[in-house]
Amino acid sequence: MDSNLAFLREALSNHLENHKVCQEIYRKLEANEYKNEEEFARDLEVNENRILNLILQYELDYAKQEKDDVRLQQLNGVYEQLF
Repeated sequence: MDSNLAFLREALSNHLENHKVCQEIYRKLEANEYKNEEEFARDLEVNENRILNLILQYELDYAKQEKDDVRLQQLNGVYEQLF
């Protein structure tokens, strides 16, 4: 699995209890072997894309606040492919 997507999967795990759509996205990451973020982004439904946008914004802000540059860079790679 692409390292950016691995970081995304880990970030999504923080939101599985609260969001059914996050569970669906997480299952996609588990079930498919995406080569890169672009391939993953093409496989998302519109509602999944919207929720993932919100989750990524939250996670990116958190990474900035914690000064976690590695996490920030990895998640930003996914975010850029979505938009």
